[in-house]
Amino acid sequence: MDCIKQASETLRQLLLDGLGQLVAAEKIPAVPIPSFQVEIPADKAHGDFAANVVLVSAKAFRMAPKKIAVLLLEAVPLEGTIFERAEVAGPGFLNFFLKQQWFADVVQTVLTEKEQYGKTQTGCGKRVLVEFVSANPTGPMHIGNARGGALGDSLAEILSWTGWNVEREFYVNDAGNQIEKFATSLEVRYLQHFDSSVEMPEDAYQGADIVEYAENFIAEHGDAYVQTDAKKRRDALVAYALPQNIAGLERDLKKYRIVYDNWFRESTLHQNGRVQWVIDELTRRGCTYEKEGAIWFQAEQFGADKDFVLVRANGIPTYVVPDIAYHYDKLMVRNFDKAIDILGADHHGYVPRLKAALKALGVDTDRLDVVLMQMVMLMRDGEAIKLSKRSGKAITLVTLLDEIPLDAARFFFNTREANSHFEFDLDLAVEKSSQNPVYYVQYAHARICSLMRTMAEEGLTQEQCDAKNLTLLTHPTEIELIRHLATLPSELDTAARQYDPSRVTKYVVELATMFHRFYDACSMKYAETSEIQQARLLLSGAVCQVISNCLRILKVTCPEKM
Repeated sequence: MDCIKQASETLRQLLLDGLGQLVAAEKIPAVPIPSFQVEIPADKAHGDFAANVVLVSAKAFRMAPKKIAVLLLEAVPLEGTIFERAEVAGPGFLNFFLKQQWFADVVQTVLTEKEQYGKTQTGCGKRVLVEFVSANPTGPMHIGNARGGALGDSLAEILSWTGWNVEREFYVNDAGNQIEKFATSLEVRYLQHFDSSVEMPEDAYQGADIVEYAENFIAEHGDAYVQTDAKKRRDALVAYALPQNIAGLERDLKKYRIVYDNWFRESTLHQNGRVQWVIDELTRRGCTYEKEGAIWFQAEQFGADKDFVLVRANGIPTYVVPDIAYHYDKLMVRNFDKAIDILGADHHGYVPRLKAALKALGVDTDRLDVVLMQMVMLMRDGEAIKLSKRSGKAITLVTLLDEIPLDAARFFFNTREANSHFEFDLDLAVEKSSQNPVYYVQYAHARICSLMRTMAEEGLTQEQCDAKNLTLLTHPTEIELIRHLATLPSELDTAARQYDPSRVTKYVVELATMFHRFYDACSMKYAETSEIQQARLLLSGAVCQVISNCLRILKVTCPEKM
């Protein structure tokens, strides 16, 4: 249950009913009521909710705002509602104050809904496909993939919590230039084993993994492919090495707590004719032209900055054609209501071109959203690093997870919005202090669990506490905590709408901060009365539950002891 949304809707209806009564009593004119806002004031001294209905209606009613305010408050009886009182502020704002029972009900809602608390049905069960990472299958995942993995997986989880039917997908680029380069690299390493004079092209893959694949292939097949046709040799090497590389990606991502629903191969789009269909269909629709032997798409007509090549003069499609076919498949063949891509910021020029082609093919491009993710800079001792201290190679996802806790990686990569550059502090990630945000949150959870154990040893458990005592929670730190608990459903809705998991990390860090503040200000063991002690224990249990829910969304562990 979203207690904030429910209270807001209740207030809106009270105001509309009040205006209706004033119209019926002919105290205000019968004219359309302008759209008005019900919101939570930044300064809680101004109430729990505020409405600008009086200000926006003054012109329509041809009356002074304060006069409307007085009339409206008289027409809105608060008795029997969740609101205790209301007041007029400034030129005509209406401020409303909640009854203490509402705050008690928030805590009870958390304790009742438990692992389900925070979930909404905003997505209405619509199908959404979140594609993320989609790393080059010819090599290991880099730090950008690590950020994209944490971002995409957490976003998918948030969408699931807010009522979307979510699928996660990895797009395997197992065709095109990078596979040709992969084949060349493997072939050269294979032939070099038998003839050291064979030279490796400068732009080929130089990694030790290529040598290892070639040597393992030789162990199985010997020199059987030395004298064979080059295509046969290259195909055999790729068929041997690529599945192992892809299996390695899947294994490493599972270690990172990411499991995909689909691994979609680009090669299927070539095999089923969908790539050629894109070219033929755009041509049939009159959206292409020939220039210098190449086929161009008239992208400017569909909102892109410039036209671009679909098929090179040599007859080979450019990389964007399979991408167009892939996204057409997402939206028109598999018919997802929404497709979300997590891409690097270097794709900013690519997105409008992709959307232009889809638009030309009759796709509603509002169904495709792209989150552009900025670069990550790894920091140690206050300085940027690019190399692994152990291997001397660029730090990959695997080597990163060898250096820092997995929880820290999952949490840290989601502490900034995707469109912001991120400095990842490796020293802070392993630090066990309040400066480390994931440790700070986990410690808050463990502290509550420890408190629960202590209270149980002294004869008081949550199950023994009377929920009626929750109305006794009136200390400012208690009210602050409860208000924050109440906002989780709407916070998740906003995070889903903005594609921003960092809202969850910020929310749970703030919750941990508020709990520590409450714990220091409000004694539980030496509470004024046993009733207040019970109420504070229930509140602590609710905070513990919400921290657990947030960390579960982020796929971060939630220890009971630290």
